[in-house]
Amino acid sequence: MASERRLLSGDAACLGRCAPHRWPVWRLPRLLLGAVLFIEAIALVLLVAGLLTGRAPAGTELWSGAVLCLLGIAYSEMAVGVERERRRLGGASHVDLSSVWTFAAALVLPGAHAALVAALIMLHLWVRAWREWVPLHRQMFSVATVVLACIAVGELLDHVGGERQPLWLVIGAMVLFMAVNSGLIAAVVSVNIPGAGPATLFGPRDENLLEVGMLCMGALTAVAIALNPVLLLLTLLPLYVVLRAVLVRPLEAAACTDGKTGLLNAATWVAEAERVLAGTDRAERAGGVLMLDLDHFKAVNDTHGHAVGDHVLSAVAHALHRVVRARDLVGRMGGEEFVVLPRRAASGERSVELDSVELEVVAERIRAHVADLRLEVPTLRGPLTVAGLTVSIGGAVASPDGSDLPALLQTADTALYEAKRAGRNTVRVAVASSVPSVVNLPSAPLVNPGSGARAKD
Repeated sequence: MASERRLLSGDAACLGRCAPHRWPVWRLPRLLLGAVLFIEAIALVLLVAGLLTGRAPAGTELWSGAVLCLLGIAYSEMAVGVERERRRLGGASHVDLSSVWTFAAALVLPGAHAALVAALIMLHLWVRAWREWVPLHRQMFSVATVVLACIAVGELLDHVGGERQPLWLVIGAMVLFMAVNSGLIAAVVSVNIPGAGPATLFGPRDENLLEVGMLCMGALTAVAIALNPVLLLLTLLPLYVVLRAVLVRPLEAAACTDGKTGLLNAATWVAEAERVLAGTDRAERAGGVLMLDLDHFKAVNDTHGHAVGDHVLSAVAHALHRVVRARDLVGRMGGEEFVVLPRRAASGERSVELDSVELEVVAERIRAHVADLRLEVPTLRGPLTVAGLTVSIGGAVASPDGSDLPALLQTADTALYEAKRAGRNTVRVAVASSVPSVVNLPSAPLVNPGSGARAKD
């Protein structure tokens, strides 16, 4: 679950590489550490007690559990390459589809034995796919929540179910499994982040839907075991397809965003801006464009290095997001140059004067916010304070007869040069021509997305 992955911070160093008193788990806040250790202790006690005193599985149940364990390990091997690819795409969060096997085990085995199978599958998955960037204490907490979920489902089936499990009972087991797993995670998140909202506690909607889908596949897997265990081999390929499909979103994000700042890249920003200006969305309109260029950015790179320059670019990008509205288009055109397309509701009469005033207000707000930035940048020589940043801004307002995007960008670029010549750290706004421009728009980033300085500096 996404909230679980954001929950427990720490290094991904192997457990055996440092002394016990230096394990990352001890760096957690005391209250959070207590909650995590309490849940893990309860899971361990119930697991051991269930294995020692609970119902022993029959021979067919043991066979089913062994098959599920082997298939779970096979899935882990399939997941290795996909997880590495997701990591290469910018640290995208891992995707756990192991609920297929863990929930199936909870349906066909006694609770404690199902929990043991689930623990083995999840630990093998961590060793093979997640060890390099998921700390062991985070994975142990995940194992503990799944162990408790399996034990809870086992108790439900032992007291309510019979030899044949009706559909309503399977659905109830799914709800219980997810409630225990997600509920424990949400409880610990709430300890760490008081007042957290549902999205933080339970994760994104898409990932919860994926979890429900995997539980459904787990129920079908249990049915396949009862009919013919050989049918389980048919589940591996669909799971692999799902595993590959979850790469689509990170790939889309990587293609649309700038890697250093997280803003839209030049090509994507241009495509979105043209859509807005074309009026395909009747609920919004745009009256102009802002083009921003950091002043004396080359001096930052030359004095402190490109790593500090990259940190500055990222900080400016975050500053832009804090100043503009959520629906405004913000992009990085390359180097230290950014663009903003403020979007407004399409209702009401449009005037060049009003658009000019609104554009200047937004530009001045951005200029002042950047001038107030004071960044603490970690370096090999210790923390470095970067202050005194300024930005020059050129704005272009659409003419009464309308202006295309190339005309707006060309006018904004000219206004930006005027702001530079006026002494920098200032704003200039002009009205664009209504004559269609012949300027070619980028279909790819205008410059290499490094932090090198540009001529406007």
